[in-house]
Amino acid sequence: MRAESMRLPAAYGRPERLLEWASVRARLEAAPHYWLATVRPDGRPHTVPLDGIWLDDDWYFGGSPDTVKHRNLKANPRAALHLEDAIIVEGVCEEVFPDDRLAAALAERSRAKYGYGPPPESYRETGVWRLRPVRAIAWEQFPRDATRFTF
Repeated sequence: MRAESMRLPAAYGRPERLLEWASVRARLEAAPHYWLATVRPDGRPHTVPLDGIWLDDDWYFGGSPDTVKHRNLKANPRAALHLEDAIIVEGVCEEVFPDDRLAAALAERSRAKYGYGPPPESYRETGVWRLRPVRAIAWEQFPRDATRFTF
């Protein structure tokens, strides 16, 4: 993963320092809610708030296969994820059926974070969606630390 200053319009100012990925990761792990943006087959955007688990620099989320987001992702797996604060992650999603280790970790993190979560076997049987980051942008004091991360 590479970090670099974001290129901004001159009127916005210039970044002076880079954020550390560890601090951005901590915000992604702790976030109670995420917004996922997908694209419908006709090109219209779709956004939805979701619970999720950031684990090993991937984001995991679930839901019914009949939802708009899942139908969109089956047609076009590219998506953007953002927090209520200034972190935006672009990536590619795929449906996965976790091994025992990952299923247990997801179940444990979900219970710890939200107070509920399916048992590990549910993740293995029904699957879960994973967003693999391609790039992310984040800042704490814009434009001073506006940072782009490339994975």
